[in-house]
Amino acid sequence: MQRDFFIGLEQLKHGSAIDLGEVIAHLAFNEQGLIPVISQDASSGEVLMFAWMNQAALLQTLATQRMTYWSRSRQQLWVKGESSGHCQQLIDMSFDCDGDVVLCRIQQQGPACHTGRPSCFYLDVEHDAQQVIVKGEYQVS
Repeated sequence: MQRDFFIGLEQLKHGSAIDLGEVIAHLAFNEQGLIPVISQDASSGEVLMFAWMNQAALLQTLATQRMTYWSRSRQQLWVKGESSGHCQQLIDMSFDCDGDVVLCRIQQQGPACHTGRPSCFYLDVEHDAQQVIVKGEYQVS
């Protein structure tokens, strides 16, 4: 059913409008009620972090324009920056063609990673050397 909904969107022309509530109702939340979210710097395009949202986190993010995720470890909503001050303001949100991933372009205030690095993706694979190189300095927040 969810897949059929998104297949039906494939042939729509550029600029076509679909009700947001209807699209959210057809998103592919997993068995735990979660959907993966990629947060990307709206200016640079750098991928800053990956997290999860439930429907409440998605709706709260849209309502407040502050990135709100679902913390699987704490089993509660988590507003990014609430304790660290490293807030994320939503610039725009997109859904992928299958409705199973959310992309949020954000304005990041301070580092995105809990390590104090600008991005959570700081472990760079050097395939030829068969190594992983750490980039960015660790800073306690």
